[in-house]
Amino acid sequence: MKTKLGLLYGGKSAEHKVSMQTAMAVIRALDLEKFEIHPIYINEEGQWIKGAQLQAPVENVKELEFTGGDELSPLSLAPALFEGNKQEQAPLDVIFPLLHGPNGEDGTVQGLLELLNLPYAGNGVLASAAGMDKVMMKNVFAQAGLAQVNYVAFIKSEWQKEKEVAYAKVEEALGYPCFVKPANLGSSVGISKCRNRAELETAFAEAFQFDRKVIIEEGVTAREIEVGILGNDEPECSVAGEIVPKKDFYDYKAKYEDGETALIIPAEITEDEYKQIKAMAIQAFKALDCSGLVRADFFLTKDGRALINEVNTMPGFTPFSMFPLLWKHTGVEYPQLIERLVNLAKDRHNEKQQIKYTF
Repeated sequence: MKTKLGLLYGGKSAEHKVSMQTAMAVIRALDLEKFEIHPIYINEEGQWIKGAQLQAPVENVKELEFTGGDELSPLSLAPALFEGNKQEQAPLDVIFPLLHGPNGEDGTVQGLLELLNLPYAGNGVLASAAGMDKVMMKNVFAQAGLAQVNYVAFIKSEWQKEKEVAYAKVEEALGYPCFVKPANLGSSVGISKCRNRAELETAFAEAFQFDRKVIIEEGVTAREIEVGILGNDEPECSVAGEIVPKKDFYDYKAKYEDGETALIIPAEITEDEYKQIKAMAIQAFKALDCSGLVRADFFLTKDGRALINEVNTMPGFTPFSMFPLLWKHTGVEYPQLIERLVNLAKDRHNEKQQIKYTF
């Protein structure tokens, strides 16, 4: 029997376009002999629109940008989307949230799916929320004893009241260069490298356009190494890959527009360096109580010391993104990767059904 797979994509987020590309790639890779594909589009205004079951792969993202009449909400759509109705004899078996950034990767959608008691691929509410907020994530890593760069954080109201105090704190705690980032965005949106006070002031204003909280990290001279983690309670680690930006750092354009980045897989690192990174990645995965998938990003210093930078609980997921490429070089092809994530979702859901809720 085919798996009724709901693909949830788009989203009210600065990473909307990235999500659309991900959805198209997954649809093209799915085996229609094994899956029924049910697309669910969230437009940039936050409206949820369910499309007809797909009978063939799509040719471009425009085919996935459905339009509706009245504004819809996930709660009003819940019966039609997830629980089955007169037109549909059975609910969807698994939801795959292909959402990046806030309102999708941050635990909000995961919470809705939990309430609907549906299996869904990827991380749960806690891991998604903590993994989205870079400040909370780094606080968890610090508690777990994972080595990382120094950092400070501010909320927008603090900065607006005492801007000079904020800048002075960054200079005292971190110095230059440093990186200013929105705390709750991915895909390098809103990130700036700062070499002096003027650039720092501009970077704060830029980052606060995208979030009410920013994190500032110490600059470090190091290689950028990434690994993929796959699994639930017994996670596996992929080979390591290295990002070599041709620009000053790995920003949004370098990732998605210019192609100005080299991905080296496998990374040319020693066995000891790989073992160190693998152990830290799995430790981070468990510290955040992750499930399904994670891409763990590290800095590797000249003396072979690994510093965890962050984890991404819904990493770029086209066949040309780092996470799928890492697993391809580990022996798991893209269609297999999708199927494994669907099966991991079912396994986790089945385990949760054994939990007692009465005493």
